[in-house]
Amino acid sequence: MSKLTATAVKQSKGQAKPVKLQDGGGMYLLVNPNGTKYWRYNYRFGGKRKTLALGVYHDVSLAEARKLHQAARETLAKGIDPGEAKRIERITRHLASADSFEAVATEWYESKLHDKSASYRDRTRRLLKNDLYPSLGSRPISQITSAELLMVLRKVEARGAVNMAHRAKQTAGQVFRYAVATGRAERDPSGDLRGALKTKAKKHYAAITDPVQVGKLLLAIDAFQGTPIVKAALQLSVLLFQRPGEIRGMEWVEINWQEERWEIPAEKMKMSQPHIVPLCSQALEQLEAIHPLTGRGRYVFPSARGGSRSLSENAVRVALRTMGYDNDTMTPHGFRAMARTILDEVLNYRVDYIEHQLAHAVKDANGRAYNRTAHLPQRRDMMQGWADYLDNLKAQAKAGNVVTARFGKDTA
Repeated sequence: MSKLTATAVKQSKGQAKPVKLQDGGGMYLLVNPNGTKYWRYNYRFGGKRKTLALGVYHDVSLAEARKLHQAARETLAKGIDPGEAKRIERITRHLASADSFEAVATEWYESKLHDKSASYRDRTRRLLKNDLYPSLGSRPISQITSAELLMVLRKVEARGAVNMAHRAKQTAGQVFRYAVATGRAERDPSGDLRGALKTKAKKHYAAITDPVQVGKLLLAIDAFQGTPIVKAALQLSVLLFQRPGEIRGMEWVEINWQEERWEIPAEKMKMSQPHIVPLCSQALEQLEAIHPLTGRGRYVFPSARGGSRSLSENAVRVALRTMGYDNDTMTPHGFRAMARTILDEVLNYRVDYIEHQLAHAVKDANGRAYNRTAHLPQRRDMMQGWADYLDNLKAQAKAGNVVTARFGKDTA
């Protein structure tokens, strides 16, 4: 029997039933109907047939799986059950590291971030893994000093990531305070580092807010020669002005065609609150146009690598660069600033309507947060007025004579 190759593993697809791709010696790749792939090792111990999990592909490559397989066979040759050995090792490792920074941080992450948006959780997980765990992960959390934490943060700062260093300090502080609250540390050493890091650079996303230039941008988007999916993402970014991650992650199941609105669940939102985006007639036309291309899948804007994931975060940014707009001129996040500025300063819509539609935290006179349906009729009118105004800018830009006519209602 021929062994597996890395290419065969990569190209294997899910079928109607689970498929086992044998590599020899009892090791195989289990490919499930949904496309997930798991390395497994079948062996016999004490007269019983057993299966040892060797990892998940892509996390564990073919070469790595073979090393784990060989180690398990060597354990078995010594008369030891490799499955039981793995279980004991896991328990031992857990007991040894229960009070480590990584263990406490993992517990904090699962306990405190479960209701945060997926993007926030992913960003925090990467920060922990890349910036804090390498130096602090195995250290007993009660023994970490402010000087030790500062050294870690200085490494982040040294690569020019000043804002990231501040974010790492904030996250570390949350972990330390959780350790104090659960009886595994006496104090939070991050509190001693106030003023120790360089001042954070205030982040402004480059955005075009001049109506003349907006009209030219709209013409450039219409002339974009990239894929229809990226082009539609650009067009809806302008019309809907939601966060780039929310645009990329738009799912067909979230489109309420009857109510003509996009209903974003709380777990996908930065503020962990469900959000409604009224769909103007132009947005509905764009969605109807792309539906034949992607409507059978999960995402409105699927990745070119497969429908199981959404469009990459750099797709719209690269498209803007292709059209001649660099990061100092226009960014994917800049569509929000564009809408915020023009809706307020040119079209004179009420600021609270705009803030609601941007999914910013807006509170009433008693300090209570508005629910997702607040001012929905007015916001619907505003979204249609915004789209009509953009059509006018584009028409005037095409004619070479942009007129900043006011299409919105004076609702101040």
